[in-house]
Parts: sequence; C-alpha cells; structure tokens
Amino acid sequence: MKKGKAANEGKMRVSKSKKRKPGEENEVRSLKEEEDLLQDSGTDSDYEGDSLSGSLNSEGDGSTDDGERESSVDGHEGSDDYESEQLDGEDDGSDQSSEQDEESDSSEDEVPPRNTVGDVPLDWYKDEKHIGYDIFGKKITKKEMGDIIYSFLATRDYSKNWCKIYDEYNDEEVELTKEDIKLMRRILKGEAPHADFDPCPPYVDWFKWADARHPLSSAPEPKRRYIPSKCEAKMVAKFVIAIRKGLIKFSKPGEVPNVYLLWGDHSTSGQKSKQLTYIPPPKHKLPGHEESYNPSLEYILTEEEQASCDLLCEEDRPKFIPKKFTSLRSIPAYGNALKESFDRCLDLYLCARVRKKRINIDPESLKPKLPSRKDLRPYPNSCYLEYKGHTGKVTTISTECYGQWIASGSTDGSVRIWEVETGRCLKIWQFDEAIQCVAWNPLSGFPILAIAMGRDLVILNTELGTNEEQKNIEELLHLGNVPEPKPSVAAIASWLQDEKYGGIMIRHFKSISSIDWHRKGDYLSTVMASGETRGVVIHQISKKLTQKPFKIRGLPVTALFHPHLSYFFIATTKNVRVFNLLKVDEPVKKLETGMREISSMAIHPGGDNLIVGSKEGKMCWFDLDLSSKPYKTLKNHPKDITNVAFHRAYPLFASSSEDSTAYVFYGKVFNDLNENPLIVPLEILRGHSTSSNGGGVLDCKFHPRQPWLFTAGADSIIKLYCH
Repeated sequence: MKKGKAANEGKMRVSKSKKRKPGEENEVRSLKEEEDLLQDSGTDSDYEGDSLSGSLNSEGDGSTDDGERESSVDGHEGSDDYESEQLDGEDDGSDQSSEQDEESDSSEDEVPPRNTVGDVPLDWYKDEKHIGYDIFGKKITKKEMGDIIYSFLATRDYSKNWCKIYDEYNDEEVELTKEDIKLMRRILKGEAPHADFDPCPPYVDWFKWADARHPLSSAPEPKRRYIPSKCEAKMVAKFVIAIRKGLIKFSKPGEVPNVYLLWGDHSTSGQKSKQLTYIPPPKHKLPGHEESYNPSLEYILTEEEQASCDLLCEEDRPKFIPKKFTSLRSIPAYGNALKESFDRCLDLYLCARVRKKRINIDPESLKPKLPSRKDLRPYPNSCYLEYKGHTGKVTTISTECYGQWIASGSTDGSVRIWEVETGRCLKIWQFDEAIQCVAWNPLSGFPILAIAMGRDLVILNTELGTNEEQKNIEELLHLGNVPEPKPSVAAIASWLQDEKYGGIMIRHFKSISSIDWHRKGDYLSTVMASGETRGVVIHQISKKLTQKPFKIRGLPVTALFHPHLSYFFIATTKNVRVFNLLKVDEPVKKLETGMREISSMAIHPGGDNLIVGSKEGKMCWFDLDLSSKPYKTLKNHPKDITNVAFHRAYPLFASSSEDSTAYVFYGKVFNDLNENPLIVPLEILRGHSTSSNGGGVLDCKFHPRQPWLFTAGADSIIKLYCH
C-alpha cells in the first residue's frame, strides 16, 4: 500500500511539474516542505491507523482557517456525478469487500464511546493536550491535525475520504456507510428516511359490502358540534362580572426577599430538607485570645501551672492549653480532630430524624374537667338485696313497668317472678330447655310475660292484674281461628296453643337469641342469630300474625324498637342499621361501629342516642343526629360486654361484662344541639363471684322509677344495687 501511495504521489508531482509556471516555484517549494513535515508527523503520531487530518470539523494550525477548509471540501465534492461514480464503484465491488464493510459497520456500532467525560463541555479541554479520559482513567491525547494541503492529498490518496465525519467527542473520524448517505440524501430531498416507506399506500376498503343491507349515512355533521357550549359561555360571563365587581379576588404571590441572616440561626432559613427536619449542629463557643497562635504572656502557663494541670484528673483538666508559635506554618495538626469528627458523626447517627417540640404542661391540666361524683347523685353504688333460688346461671332479667316485680330466667329451665322490695319469689314456671330471654309487656294493663327458650317463644299470663285485666288477657291469649300465613312466613314461625300454662307458643325454625316489645304492647320482635336473612321477624299478638319485612345483610345479633318513632334498629356483628317501619325497603341509616363483634345494644329514652357493646370490652356512644360514626368509644372492661342498659328517668347507663363487674356511667343529653352529651364514669359494681365455667355478670337492667340496678350473675344470684 505504501509503494502504491508513493507511486501515486510521484505521478501527481510529475503532472504538477509539467503545468508549473515560472512564478510558482516558491509555492511548490513550500508545498514540498509542508509535505515532508506531514509525513514526519504521521510517523510520530500516537494513534494507529490512518491520519485524521481530513476532517470537515477539525481544528488545524493557526495558518488554516474555516474558509480554506470549506473550499477544499467543495473542491473535492464538486459535482453529484463524482459522488454517483463513487457510489456506483462501491456497488460494483466484489462481494467480499461488501461483507467486510458490513462486518466493520456492525463492529463500529457495538464499540462504546471511549471518552468517558460525560456531559462536560469540550471547551474545557481546549487548551489541554488531552481531550478526556478512557474507561481506565488514562488521558486521551489529542491527535495532531494537518493543514488543508494534507487533507487535499488525503482525498487524492483515499477515494472515500469525502464520506468521513469528524467526531469531536472521541477525537476520531467516522466513515459514513452507503445507507447513511442515501438516508441523508432522502432527508435533504424532503422524502421519507426509509425507502421502504410508502407515503401513499393503496386504499383498503374495510367495510363489508357483500352483507350490507342499509347504506351508510351521508348526512353532514351538525353545526351544533362546532358551536361552543352556551352554558360555559354564561359561566365565563358570570366570572368576568364577578372579577370586575371585585367579588373574586386573586391572591398575589408575595415577594420573597433574597436575603439571609449572616450570623443568624440556619434553622429558620428556607433551605431545609423536604423529607427530614433540619437540625442545626450545636454551636461552639467563639474562640478568644487564649486560642490565638501567638497569645499574650498572661495566657501562657508557667512550669508550675503546667505541672499542676498534669496532676489533675482527665475530666477536671482544661480541654485547651494555650501555646505560642512563631508563625502559622509552625502550628501542628490538631490532635483531637479525628475524635471530634467521630463524636459529631455519632451525634448525627443517634439524633432523632424528627424534632419533637416539648411543651411544659401540667399533666393534670390535660384531664377533662368533670363534675364531682357527689354532685351527680343518686346512682347505685352498693348492694342492697340478693335474690337466690335459681340453681343454674341467671341469663336474663326483666322489670315490670311499675317496678314492683322482676322476672328472671336461668339455664336450669325455670322462670321466676320476684317482689323487688322484699326479695320474695312469687311464681315459678318450669320448662324443658334453658331460658334465653324474658321480657315484660310495657303496658300497665297487660301484665304478660314473653319467654324465649330454644326455638319456642311462649307468652304467659302472670295473673298479677285485676279481674277485668285477667279477662282481657285470657281473650288476648286465646288462639281461636288463626289466619293462614303466607308460605314464606309459615316456613319461619307457626302459632300454637300452650296447653301446659294456658298461653301462646310461637315455634320458630331457628333458636331465638333476643326479643323486644313495641311501646304499644301489641308487637313483639324476635331475633334468630343463625337465621341469616330470615333472622328477624315481628309478631302481632292481637291478630296472631307474623311478618318478615326486612332484608338483612349479615348475621343479626339483636333488635330494638324506637321508644317514640316508627323506627327499628337491627344490630349485626359489625354494623347497626336503622329501618323505617313505614318504608322497609332500604335502611334509613347505617351506623359503623368499627368493632370486632357486637354483643348488645340500648336506646336512650329520648331516641337520639344509642350505645352499643362489643365482645372486645368496648362500648360506643352514637349521636344519631351528629354522625354515623361513634361520638365516643369507652374501653373499660377487659372481657366481653354481655349487656348495656339506659335508665328511663335518670341520666344513667350501665354495662355488664364477663369479668364479674358492672360499670355505672352518668350520661346526660342536652336539648341544645350545639352541646355534646356529658359522659362521666361513676362506679364499678363488684360482688358476683366468677364461676369455674366463666360467665361473670350476664345481664343488667335498671329499675323503671328508682336509680337502682339489677344484675344477673353466673353464680345463680340476682343482686340489687341502690344508692
């Protein structure tokens, strides 16, 4: 290759010598000298391969300028015929050369850039001998650039030199391929970059005309699609009028002064971290005269003072001893620099990520100011009487409307009626199953008792009224001709005559868990926990009729009638739903307790408040006019709450639990809607013994007229607590 180049150069020199004029001898001599210098620089180059002096963007010596380079390039690329000849010559080459070009192109694409300076401007290396660093951290020295004559000679030696582009980033020349040149030509002509792209493809008719029965609509687009909305125009006009009148004011951004405290605390500056609170380092004491490198003589210790300091303990020894130096250069390195930096890093490591603002407040002032318990009397606080007679657990109790009698049911299958003031047992009914629930009729003229045991609901005559009342009760409890119920209701409950005690028996398809009377005394609701959607039914005693008006979601636990209005409360394991008895399609309100499982429920005599007990020892107070979420949650009992109850006349409510205790609270509801209810814990009633089978206090009820509380325990005893 070198011999061929030399021959070509000789031919070029001979041809030039033939055309040389007498006035050009000096110019030829200078060209020869420059050519010799270029050959010497080519042999001394630090890089392998061809010389890179023929680049379009190369920076040559001071003698060469951009104008000369452009002229040389134009002279080289004088006509399109020359370029076409070059391309045709490349196309006519052998297959072996084309394969080598393709391999070289692929290898060049795979080679990563050797310069690793990143986005650093190359102007920074303008006055340096290197242009960057490679992946090993070594400097990449700049190549020596030739002048315009050398580039001209390079174009004559190498036919493809016009296809090269100089890469400033890697300081090398990159040769364009045939595909790159064709791509650039198509872009310059305004055509698509790829030759395979067809800007006008043949039309593809997507509509299937073979099976079409109706033609497509050729109606023009309606003009209303291009007209802006009139409603939006009216809204914009309103906003414009409001802005002009000053009704809408825009807050102008405040000017932030571009100043900062030179000697102030940086904790108040705006340059804080977005994630963590800025914590400034501790401030050190400013240095004084004793810390100078050339302090006064009075600060320098004498030999005696130095000896006394050495004898002191390390904790009592002064941390800094003044010393005198002749100049700043003679000051040694600080001996405790490493230790103090370690202590500072340790402080930052152990420092809290969030600054806690501590306020010195008396803990007693944070407690709510509650009234004294003496001012809230009367309330039950001591055991006054015990009712003994049951042999099993007393599961349920109920008081008569006047408060003279109390009924109780036990797991031994007996139902007893007691006289409240004397504790005398008046009547006993014995059944085959454990008693689940008992409830007195709320009407004073009908002293009848509802008893739930297993799947049966028995309504008995207590025979405690007058003769006229007894006649009305006998007529009421006489079954007679029972109307035929609907098939869906007949599968739930059936009415039967109780021949043993002369009452009415209603047999259900599942076990009964709770019952509740309506305030008028004619309707009675029963809840079957395992009945699912058919778990709540309402019985009408006068018409011997059973209704299932509700669609329940979830397992029912208990149900209650509203004390004044036609509303019905159904508690499931998670929520409480309020239904309107006049429109029973969907619940009026849904109360979210947030508890694991509801166990009991009670309504305030006013009807606007509700308490719910759970099996996790929590009790929630709901204000029905305020929200569907609890107004207050009380966590008092460590075990399950068995029952909750409101007093009819006094502002008292209570809860009983399996931990053998009963809590008494003061709960006053104000007529003013802006004032929240006042809830004050009053007393913890103890006295029931915990049985081996567990149970504690299973039920609690208030006396209807006196501030007394009845509790039924698993120890077979009923206790009366008075004030």
